[in-house]
Amino acid sequence: MIRRFGISRGVSPREDLVSVGESARICEERGFEVLWFIDHQLGMKDVYAAMNIAALHTGKIEIGSAVTNLKTRHPTVTANATTALDELSRGRALLGLGAGWIAVHSIGRDQSKMAELRQWIPAFRQLFSGEKFDLAGASLQLATARRQIPIFLAASQPRMLEISGEFCDGTILMGAADPDFCKWQLEYIYQGLKKANRARKDFTIDLIITASIDDDVGQALSDVRAWATSQAAQFPRWKELPAEWEKYRAEFVLAREKYDFKDHLSLRARHKTLISDDMVQNVAIAGNLDYCVRRLREIAKLDIDRITFALLSGGRMKRINQLADEVIPRLLAET
Repeated sequence: MIRRFGISRGVSPREDLVSVGESARICEERGFEVLWFIDHQLGMKDVYAAMNIAALHTGKIEIGSAVTNLKTRHPTVTANATTALDELSRGRALLGLGAGWIAVHSIGRDQSKMAELRQWIPAFRQLFSGEKFDLAGASLQLATARRQIPIFLAASQPRMLEISGEFCDGTILMGAADPDFCKWQLEYIYQGLKKANRARKDFTIDLIITASIDDDVGQALSDVRAWATSQAAQFPRWKELPAEWEKYRAEFVLAREKYDFKDHLSLRARHKTLISDDMVQNVAIAGNLDYCVRRLREIAKLDIDRITFALLSGGRMKRINQLADEVIPRLLAET
């Protein structure tokens, strides 16, 4: 039974950065155990400033990037910034990595290759150890190293899922709110764990989804469309998809071609209308309270350790309280 929940969010350019501290404090008080921050340097306020503010206003909740990448900052810069967060939070930092999408493609660069991730994830371990080591002809040592900060990899497609199981402390599982799709994904994590001879109990699987609870189903669907489109736009590059999802491929391609990076996750994004209601409900959850709890109950039966809710923009405090007061209590009572 899942009893662990988190929040994922970005900081809008229109949002007062100082307010992040109060928001983080409320998330902690409402029982969420992790707070992930989006790294999108052109579309949102700085991820490290936001995380550091959150750290200074909380005492228990874990805080991390979900996700940063190897391209927009050198990995040694990321390691140093993460140890600073760990110091400010007194040991609550997490490092969430990804191949890079919005932050990378918006500046005309390509996402990381699998070989880069396979090289740098162990290198982060070495950096966090504080010991000297050689990498690509350079001798590296992180003077600010404090401890082995847990490393998570945001993954949705097979090879990334396998790498997360092989090299990381956890997976930030992305891509769908459909139990069958998630089961298909989990098999690749298991393959990575087996390859590295690692135990499932020593690994954290954190599923990030979003939900909008509203008696007006049309409004609920509108709320989650931006999130759903952001997920759909990443599917065209997949070499493997479950057979039952192939019918959506034309929608995935259109979402990819028309996606406007500057409006990433914006409720006003024009691209959010590019995918069908059916596809939206596979990637997100939208409907009245009974419907959303029923969907979440099916997800809670999966072999995952935590459900993290991607916090939609607009009325964030209302959404946090709705999750804490209405959704999670019913989910815990019924799973």
